[in-house]
Order: sequence, then structure tokens, then C-alpha cells
Amino acid sequence: MHRGYSFFQRASRAFNDYPHLPKLLVLFTVSGGGLGAVCHTAFADAGQDADIMKKKRVVVLGTGWAGTSFLKNLKDPSYSVQVVSPRNYFAFTPLLPSVTCGTVEARSIVEPIRNIVKKKNFDADFKEAECYKIDTVNKKVHCKTIQPCHLGGGIEEFTVDYDYLVIAMGAQANTFNTPGVVENAHFLKEVEDAQRIRRTVIDCFERASLPSISEDERKRILHFVVVGGGPAGVEFAAELHDFVKEDLAKLYPALKQYVRITLLEAGDNILNMFDKRITAFAEEKFARDGIQLKTGSMVVKVSDREISTKERSTGQTVTIPYGMCVWATGIGSRPVILDFMKQIGQTKRRVLATDEWLRVEGCNEIYALGDCATINQRSVMEDIAIIFSKADKNSSGTLRMDDFKEVIQDICERYPQVDLYLKKKHLKNFNALLKNSEEDAEINIEKFKTLLAEVDSQMKNLPATAQVAAQQGSYLADCFNRMKVCEGNPEGPLRFRGTGRHRFHPFRYRHLGQFAPLGGEQTAAQLPGDWVSIGHSTQWLWYSVYASKLVSWRTRVLVVSDWIRRSTFGRDSSRI
Repeated sequence: MHRGYSFFQRASRAFNDYPHLPKLLVLFTVSGGGLGAVCHTAFADAGQDADIMKKKRVVVLGTGWAGTSFLKNLKDPSYSVQVVSPRNYFAFTPLLPSVTCGTVEARSIVEPIRNIVKKKNFDADFKEAECYKIDTVNKKVHCKTIQPCHLGGGIEEFTVDYDYLVIAMGAQANTFNTPGVVENAHFLKEVEDAQRIRRTVIDCFERASLPSISEDERKRILHFVVVGGGPAGVEFAAELHDFVKEDLAKLYPALKQYVRITLLEAGDNILNMFDKRITAFAEEKFARDGIQLKTGSMVVKVSDREISTKERSTGQTVTIPYGMCVWATGIGSRPVILDFMKQIGQTKRRVLATDEWLRVEGCNEIYALGDCATINQRSVMEDIAIIFSKADKNSSGTLRMDDFKEVIQDICERYPQVDLYLKKKHLKNFNALLKNSEEDAEINIEKFKTLLAEVDSQMKNLPATAQVAAQQGSYLADCFNRMKVCEGNPEGPLRFRGTGRHRFHPFRYRHLGQFAPLGGEQTAAQLPGDWVSIGHSTQWLWYSVYASKLVSWRTRVLVVSDWIRRSTFGRDSSRI
């Protein structure tokens, strides 16, 4: 008994001395009928727990282009990642117009986010919930569940702690406070929007085919109006035209004479972000296809049966009867982002402002990327005196060409508008900008200000596109992967407003080109180097590029098979 008791004493002491370590108590009999005990400390498990405690907690809000790109490219196992989003999938949004008409099926363009999470070699998890508040003081995000109430329990709320927060929540459709848009128009931002449009198109044809419908009512029902002459609106109008011409006209031969498609654009042209050659070709093609294009028409009201527009040319208000309206213009910040902006004092902005490293201004450990944010590029003239003083190491008040050698690269990297200005003026480099009639002439601060006075005119906000969001996500993941290395060996440009260097190179967007499918197996492409291609051959380029950009081999196979199915059997007109 005494020996058994000593075993228990030692076991008890081990439990008391190391309460935070997991234990395993083994009981066994010993000679003489006594009872022995061994306390085993699970050091391997304890080491794992300690590693988890040391890991930095990264919370990613959103599973769109920016959030998914960040998640896919993050490789450092020293992070514990929690993804929170009301969508448990990533959607390839450039193909949403194709989903609206059955060219591509909805499930073909989505990838479950858990398929991506499970492949990571670090601690990562996903929660299907909606973030409704960001608490920067306590470093918490407040979330609520979105599952149907009939599952029991109602809406549940919970919080997630973070060390780093990545806001990639995207944006919502911007109605510009136009009356009736939310209640009566269809949007084209989500997969559910595309599916709803597809059902409505079939509903319009089915109702118009009823014998009790009058001639005028039939014309109204089969009038499809698209608001917005950007890429999304133009591509949907083209897809709808092809759907009607190639498939629905065969199924509803008596109705094809009543179908009208109208595209409303408040500006002077459609596709105004493209080359003028593409804009002209698109407008001419739409005219040939019978798609009515009305530019200079600003929508002022949308009712359940009519759209009211104000014509810029005449100033008159025109009423347009319609059967279905698709609102494909503008984006706006989500309510949670607007609330967060009020917290941090960004009330006068439309979207979150970040620095060139995608950090939210005023929040060092919070990053924002994609459509919910914009980079607030610092102006050269704001820092002109500091830039001059950094180059003027001997404080002489004047600079020669040689004095700029050490800071030229940092200036061009820190202020990308300098490079854009040099290209616009056809100047070879920064030295060519500084040179005057005398090679060795000295430059004072006033002369320096004069030379750089027009540089900031080249500052531009990045477009809210999938391409930008994906590059930002990849860039930020790369920064996180090299966080420890760059803490000790910063690789960024010189800190003009401080000492040393920035940890990382600032984000730089690289434009890889853009496409505009125009229907009839014709696509327009504008690629770097002012290269423009339009026609059937460009459609095949569009096919190959979009197939390669899909997030997985599963979605690639599904989308390509959908394209083959459509060309072989046509589009499906079932209302499902």
C-alpha cells in the first residue's frame, strides 16, 4: 500500500506542477495486490498546442477574388487562418453573363472554399457567416450565422479574434438612390442574381405565349432593358441576344417579332474604358443585331412596369415600358464597411482608403483589398521638400545630377505617377526630366518643384475589376509569407518621412488586358502595348484565357464541357 501510495503522490504532483500540459494516467496492479499509477505527460501534444498559441491569427473576410487569391497564395505555416464569408464558395464572376442565359451552368463557375482550405499546409478553417461589425479596439470581428431558421436556434452571433485582419468583402450594386431599383430591377453581382435573371427571361417568354395576353402587353413583357454600358451590361445584352436568336426563337417562333433589347447608358459611349476602336465596333455591331442603344439616358425611376429616363440631349423625361430590367452599373460599399469607415474617420470617402501596401489608413494590422478599398497614393508635391532634403545630404540647398543617384529608384518606386509622367512625356528616365540646358547645372527647391509640378496629374485610382483584386490578394499573401525575413531585412523603398526602408515593395498593378464579348462568337480584346483585336479569332483567345484563369481543374473541365454542350445541343431553356 505504501508503494502504491507513493505512485499516486508522484502522479498528483505532476498534475499540479504542470496543469497546462495534457496528461495520461495509467493504472495497473503490482505484486502484492497493490495499485500503481504512472502520469505520462504528452509533450508532443503540448508542443503542438504551444505552436498554435504562438501562431498569428489571420482573419479573412470574404471569398471573392481578393480573399481567395490571398488564401491560395499564403504558404507560411506560422499563421492560423480563419475565413468568414456568407458564401461558402468562390465564383468566377466574369462568366456570370454566360450563366444568365444557360451558356454556362452556375455550378460550373464555383469552387467550394473548403476545397481550397483543406489543401493548405497550415491551420485554416472556414465559417459560413456574415460579419456585421469590426471592433478595432479589442481586435474582434462580430459575425452572425446565415443558415435558415428552420434548422433550429435562429440567428446565432459569435466573435472571432484576430492579430491581422484582411478585409476582402467586395462591393454591392450601387443604385445611386434611384427610386424603385431595389424593388424592381435585377442585379448582376452574384451567382444567385444570374440564376434569377435566367428564370425571369423564361418567365417572360412563357407569359407572353399565353392566349389571354394582348398585343401591347406582349410587346412590353418581351422588352428587356439593360442599364449600364460597361463590360457587364454589354456582355449580358450580347448573351441575351444570342440566346433569343439561336435558341428561344426556335422554341417560341410566334414571339420572336416582339422581342426587343435596349441598352441604356448615361454617358456618350458604351465601353468607355476601352479603346475607341472597340467602342465604335461594339456600337456598330449592336446596331446590326437590332439591340437599341440609347446613350445620354439617365434612369431617374424604375416602377414595376416602366422605366423613366432623363434624356440629356432634350432634358425631357421619357417613359419606357419593360418586362425585365437588369441594373449593371456602379458599385457601392457594403453597410459593414460604411460603419467601419465611420469608426476610423473615413466618413468622406466612398470606399476604404489604404496605403500602397494595402494597409487601411490608421490601422496598421488591418488590410483591405478588392472592390471594397482603393489605394490612396501619396502625391509627390506633398512630399517635395522631404524628397529634396533626402537627396541634399550636405544641406547645401542645391542639388546636382549626381546627388539624385541614390534616391532616384526610391522616388520612382514610392511614387508610381513619376514613371507614368515620364512615359507620357517620352522621357527615358528621371535624369532626363531633371536635365536642363546645362548638364551640370544645380537645382534648387523651387526649380525642383517646377519640374515635378505636373507629375501628380498622372495619379489614377485602380479599376474595380477581378484582375486588380486577384493581384492584390497574391501580393498581400507574398508579403505575409516573407514577413519575418523582411522584418530584419527590409526590401522596400526609402522612407522619405522617416528613417530606414519600408519592409516590402509597394503594390503595383500590372494590367494584362481586357476582353469584351460582343455576341455572335465575336469578342474584342485590348492587350498591353495598345494591341487591339476584334473578331472570331479573338473569341478563341477569350475561351483559352478564361479557361486558364479558372480556379481549379474541376471548374475548367465543367466550363469547357458546357461550351461544347452549348455548341452541340444549344442552351437549356428549362425554368429551374
